[in-house]
Amino acid sequence: MELNGVLPLWKEKGMTSHDCVFKLRKILKTKKVGHTGTLDPDVDGVLPICIGRATKVAEYITDQGKAYEAEVTIGYSTETEDASGAVVERDDSDKKVTREQLQAVLQSLTGVITQIPPMYSAVKVNGKKLYEYARQGIPVERPERKVRIASIELLDDAQEWSGQELKFSIFIRCGKGTYIRTLAVQIGEALGFPAHMSNLRRTESGKFKAEDCFTLAQVAEIAQNGDIGTILKPLSYGLGDFPETEIEADLLFGIKNGQVLDRHPMMSEHEFLVFTVNGQPVALYKRHPEKADKMKPEKMFGFPEIDEV
Repeated sequence: MELNGVLPLWKEKGMTSHDCVFKLRKILKTKKVGHTGTLDPDVDGVLPICIGRATKVAEYITDQGKAYEAEVTIGYSTETEDASGAVVERDDSDKKVTREQLQAVLQSLTGVITQIPPMYSAVKVNGKKLYEYARQGIPVERPERKVRIASIELLDDAQEWSGQELKFSIFIRCGKGTYIRTLAVQIGEALGFPAHMSNLRRTESGKFKAEDCFTLAQVAEIAQNGDIGTILKPLSYGLGDFPETEIEADLLFGIKNGQVLDRHPMMSEHEFLVFTVNGQPVALYKRHPEKADKMKPEKMFGFPEIDEV
């Protein structure tokens, strides 16, 4: 039986996202496995894994909102902006930051903000990843990007932080492309001190939350017992941001064959529309970029038979 669905994986520290995919291919005995957004080796947390037909929706899960718990350390910055990098600037002065000051800084960094990706990141410049330039010691201009921070909540109860090195924890809800380690640096800059992200955990990714997830060891045990289908979420989980509608009889042939069709009325308010058969997604259509009254297929998920997970 072919496996299709989204596996809510809890990525543990010490492995890359690709390591998880490699191990899962062996555990599940299938090559069609893909992750939904890189988590650094030092980060643990929610990493939805797409299997089989669900690999076609990986990009849409990646685009959905994320939530993180992060620890910020004020007092020194690093070349990687997290705890793994060499120190590049240190301030050993006695510092004092009040809760009011910190709350004001967090509020100023909420909404649409500008970030410059870290040198040690996979962002590409002229076809080459930034970390490749960094490892070779080649200076390169990094592109600014706009990211959306929905909210930042201070998790500590303290009213004041004082000393040479300050630490506090925050909870962040954000959109695609946000670098939390860069956000930690920005918080430090706003307070007037060098800073870095000293710990990070992803607690949510789209619809998936920490309590939904399974470790690799748990997945291996469940697979060995032949019960892997019980923990896979349907393909529709990756399409949750899009409206959906059951295919009407007059559209059946055209959608089955991936034709350009007259634009569906629901597309007057939405750019994308998921078509379903018996509640199962079979096609994702989008507004035609050149013909205002038409729609065209964006992704086809298998039609008309829908395999059981």
